[in-house]
Amino acid sequence: MDEQNLEAIMGLIMYGGNAKSDAMEAIAAAKEGNFELADQKIADAEASLVEAHHSQTGLLTQEAQGNHMTVTLLTVHSQDHLMTSIAFTDLAKEIIDIYRPRMPLYEESATVVIDTTRKSPAEIVTEIIQKAGE
Repeated sequence: MDEQNLEAIMGLIMYGGNAKSDAMEAIAAAKEGNFELADQKIADAEASLVEAHHSQTGLLTQEAQGNHMTVTLLTVHSQDHLMTSIAFTDLAKEIIDIYRPRMPLYEESATVVIDTTRKSPAEIVTEIIQKAGE
């Protein structure tokens, strides 16, 4: 595999990974009600996907010009990374769209709010029991 193809393949993996990470962070921000951050993270994910597509376009252009590339496991992995990241980003947008109108309703109707981040089920139950007794 030549250096130019390897660079394109690594670009697919790197930018695809960045997009997926940003999409995960967008969901986490939406769960916390921080939709400004969620929207920024989705924009970042989409920007990474554009960069990944640029890498992919380079490979496709070479193929169309008759410069066939040997398909390796790394090549397949890079394409898998890109497609998974695209699907994940699309799903993250859908999840955020579900959270956006519901979050104000949850906040308005909640009588008790418990942060479950990094807590075991036992810790959450203990906190629920404590808050119920207040």
